Amino acid sequence: MELACLDLEGVLIPEIWIDFAERTGIEGLKATTRDIPDYNVLMQQRLRLLDENNLKLADIQNVIADMAPLEGAQEFLNWLRERFQVIILSDTFYEFSAPLMKQLDWPALFCHKLEVDDQGRVSNYLLRQSNPKQKSVEAFQSLNFRVIAAGDSYNDTTMLGAAEVGILFHAPKNVIDEFPQFEAVDTFLDLKRAFIAASERELTL
Repeated sequence: MELACLDLEGVLIPEIWIDFAERTGIEGLKATTRDIPDYNVLMQQRLRLLDENNLKLADIQNVIADMAPLEGAQEFLNWLRERFQVIILSDTFYEFSAPLMKQLDWPALFCHKLEVDDQGRVSNYLLRQSNPKQKSVEAFQSLNFRVIAAGDSYNDTTMLGAAEVGILFHAPKNVIDEFPQFEAVDTFLDLKRAFIAASERELTL
């Protein structure tokens, strides 16, 4: 029994914080887990910049409302769901995800929550658990699922390492160079081929 686990941002949808940074002109908000491996450091930087610029949750949600999945993402996800059970493991937040999840026909999503004060300011973030992607994969394996996982950033590498097969998708060179043990592909066609090869590998074991 096989389960496909995917990262969300950079794999199926654009990076939300990068789009928001481009709309607001705040350069520091362009940083993602491709640049800063420590998620807590990254989020503290984001919260500080939001506060300094008087930006609220509604401002971010207005940007997300205009976003769309990456070209080819919907077709790939439909293809994948015909062949595997699919779970999205993301470090995004439920308060961000709904408009894009609707466009992707509501795949199962495990992510985090935001704390928002009475003025609509993002005051904190609540992780579902520490190292949630790796622990989710390990939990699925305890249910006798074999996991094939794909992601693009530093925060995906523990998930890829825990999975029976890990695949880097459209990852930056620094991540590919630091984690050569993972196959790296750049197109949805090649990602399909990688999933097929990973699944067929199990059949021959």
